[in-house]
Amino acid sequence: MSNRNGTALVIGATSDIGRAVARRLADEGYALQLAARDPARLERVAEEIRSQWGCAVTALPCDVLEEDGGGALLDALDPMPDVAVCVVGLLGDQRSSERDAAEAERVMRTNFVGPALLLGALAERFAERGSGVLVGVSSVAGDRGRAANYVYGSAKAGLTVFLSGLRNRLAGSGIHVMTVKPGFVRTRMTAGMRLPAGLTATPDEVAGAVARALRARRDVVYVRRIWRPIMLAVRAVPERLFKRMKV
Repeated sequence: MSNRNGTALVIGATSDIGRAVARRLADEGYALQLAARDPARLERVAEEIRSQWGCAVTALPCDVLEEDGGGALLDALDPMPDVAVCVVGLLGDQRSSERDAAEAERVMRTNFVGPALLLGALAERFAERGSGVLVGVSSVAGDRGRAANYVYGSAKAGLTVFLSGLRNRLAGSGIHVMTVKPGFVRTRMTAGMRLPAGLTATPDEVAGAVARALRARRDVVYVRRIWRPIMLAVRAVPERLFKRMKV
C-alpha cells in the first residue's frame, strides 16, 4: 500500500490504543514511524503492520521520561512526519500516588510533562515547515478533579490545557492541534476494573475516532459522544455539592 496520506508518527505505539491507532493509520494509507520505550515489543508491532499492510514502517526508541524528553526521537525522524499522534499514558494507582510522591510524579510526568514537552518540540519543527497535525490523547478525567483519580486526572487536565493553548497559538499557521478524550477504554491498563459497557470504548473505536477526526480536522474529540454531555453536567455541579458526592 502506498503512503498516499504521507507519514504518521505514533508515540506510545506498543500500548493497546497506540497499536490500534497505528493499524488504522496504515489502513488509511500512511507510512508509519512508531515510537515506544520497549524496542523488542515495538519491532513486533512494526513487523505485524508491515506484513499485513505492506507499508513502510520505521521503529524508533522513545521514552518520554528520559532526561532528553524525546529529543533523540526528533533527531531520528526522517522524514519529519505529516501527522504525530501521542498516546503515551499511565493510569497509576490513586492510593499509591497519595502516599508516595515518587509514584505521583511518575503518573504526572507520564501523562503530562513528557507528552507536552515532546509535542511542543514537534510543534516547533512543524512550525518551521509550516504544516502538520499534532494529536494528543488526553482523557475525560481531566475535565474535573475527582477524589477517585485526581492525580491522573490533574495530569490529563494539564495536557488538555496545553493542547488547547498550543492549538490557539498555532491557529492560522498551517498546523492543526487535536485533543482526543476517550473516556473508559478496555485495555491492559484497565484490566480487572469494572467498567460500564455503555461508556467504555475499545482501542479500535479510539483509533477510528482519531482517523475520522484527522479527516475532518476536529479540535476536541470525545470518542463516545455521550461523554460530552456527561462531562458538561459534571462540570456544572457546584463545588459544595460535588464534595459530598465523593466520586
